[in-house]
Amino acid sequence: MTTQTTQATQATRTAHDGQDGETTGAARTARTIRAAHETRVGPAGAAAAPAADPSAGGRPRLDFARSAPKAFRALVGFDAAARAGLDPALVELIQIRASHLNHCAYCLHMHTSDARRAGESEERLHMVAVWREARHFFTPREQAALALTEAVTLVADRGVPDEVYAEAAARFDDEELGQVLALISAINTWNRVALATAKRAGTDERRR
Repeated sequence: MTTQTTQATQATRTAHDGQDGETTGAARTARTIRAAHETRVGPAGAAAAPAADPSAGGRPRLDFARSAPKAFRALVGFDAAARAGLDPALVELIQIRASHLNHCAYCLHMHTSDARRAGESEERLHMVAVWREARHFFTPREQAALALTEAVTLVADRGVPDEVYAEAAARFDDEELGQVLALISAINTWNRVALATAKRAGTDERRR
């Protein structure tokens, strides 16, 4: 083999090896990108479930009713006493608004469903979160109760303003106002229990 032929052969082999190296490097990069993608969203583009979600294999949270049955029964009794004699539509509006503010999807689903079954209109349900801009959908008593619900639920922000309390006191007698305050307290407690124990919206445990 001549010197020129040998050099040509070596040059061809070097070029080929370089192409193989580039191909191997590209393949390695592609594998790295694919692995990173699958780590974020799961294989085949499926979204990965949050690790803290009990339904995705995380540690399940306690069943409050079973773990603290006396406290649970006391809370059920307190809730029942608070709503006794109040307009059922008003009761649901209070519970819905507090659940909005506390971001409790479990209780919000429960009480909007209850309200629908009791004959509440879709229009009013949609307006609860923005009732101040849609006052014509609600009676003066309902507006006073919603304002009080907001103030008590967000009490750490600025307490319960005098004007909010005065309006509620003008619309309800003392016994009714006491029950409204009790109901606001009850739903706030339910919201916190549901959120702390990761209750899932749409799984109404009362209907087991």
